[in-house]
Amino acid sequence: MATTSLYYILYSSFLVTILLGLRAEARAFFVFGDSLVDSGNNNYLATTARADSPPYGIDYPTHRPTGRFSNGLNIPDIISESIGESESPLPYLSPELSGPKLLVGANFASAGVGILSDTGSQFVNIIRISQQLSYFQQYQQRVSGLIGAEEAQRLVNEALVLITLGGNDFVNNYYLVPFSARSRQFTLPDYVRYLISEYRKILLRLYELGARRVLVTGTGPLGCVPAELAMRSRNGECAPELQRAAALYNPQLTEMLLGLNSQLGSDVFIAANTQLMNSDFIRDPQAFGFITSKAACCGQGLYNGLGLCTQLSNLCPNRDVYAFWDPFHPSERANRFIVRQIMTGSSEYMSPMNLSTIIALDSRI
Repeated sequence: MATTSLYYILYSSFLVTILLGLRAEARAFFVFGDSLVDSGNNNYLATTARADSPPYGIDYPTHRPTGRFSNGLNIPDIISESIGESESPLPYLSPELSGPKLLVGANFASAGVGILSDTGSQFVNIIRISQQLSYFQQYQQRVSGLIGAEEAQRLVNEALVLITLGGNDFVNNYYLVPFSARSRQFTLPDYVRYLISEYRKILLRLYELGARRVLVTGTGPLGCVPAELAMRSRNGECAPELQRAAALYNPQLTEMLLGLNSQLGSDVFIAANTQLMNSDFIRDPQAFGFITSKAACCGQGLYNGLGLCTQLSNLCPNRDVYAFWDPFHPSERANRFIVRQIMTGSSEYMSPMNLSTIIALDSRI
């Protein structure tokens, strides 16, 4: 019995040493939000918000759909690649997320969700942001069981966090149908203020749970995606009301984040101006090597913007020359331009600093 106990203690110590060594080599990465950053959680849910069928994933390394709303890699994948990580964090619901893989981080994002709990209700089973944060707590308990509570807390405190919310609160809530419940309740300026106040609570909760470096993306130019062009545009111009929503929301988001940092006494929250990042290649697609920023590669109808991307959809032969993969989501190549600005963009794009600066600062601590 004594020999068995000694063996167990030695084995446990050896396992913890190995796991801590693995953690020291890389920074954990956590992802929260919607379909722009979901890497496959919705595959495990009974929901219509899914990307688990071809041609999704056509340019992914396996050439198979993964649940990413992309022809290939999505923003978290490219960030992981850009900061030198050997792998992107797995979806939290993936059965493969266990043991040492937990130390890489986790992706909690779920297509269809928003800041508000009623956003995305038409998709039924999605992981609302409150549940994503609950899963984050659960994750920390699991990691504590592997490496101990103190090391688990350090892993979370030193991690990089990405959160992407807001677009669905407009597209799939306020503007989903004429005279929606939220549009009857709020004028657009009041709705934006309400979203910002609710998002602030979410971010403070993320801070309470240990996040100390959080990239917060704004919305893209909502009225310029192929789906909105197909539904609301006459001559290919961006839908003005959705553009107005983005123009109101994004500056207030940045202002709120800087205010939070001032309150906390640290640059915890980093604003990524994804509206401007997307607008660059939407305004002048040819300058970025795209033939169009109006039509999606995969879809049907006007601008390939109607309905879902399915095996029956029109599919472009070269995804690299399309800014949009499907009616709502950028192509992998467009995502690479976005991440390039996240990594090295000026203060116009990243406030108060870009990700390369964050990494350099944190490496000195």
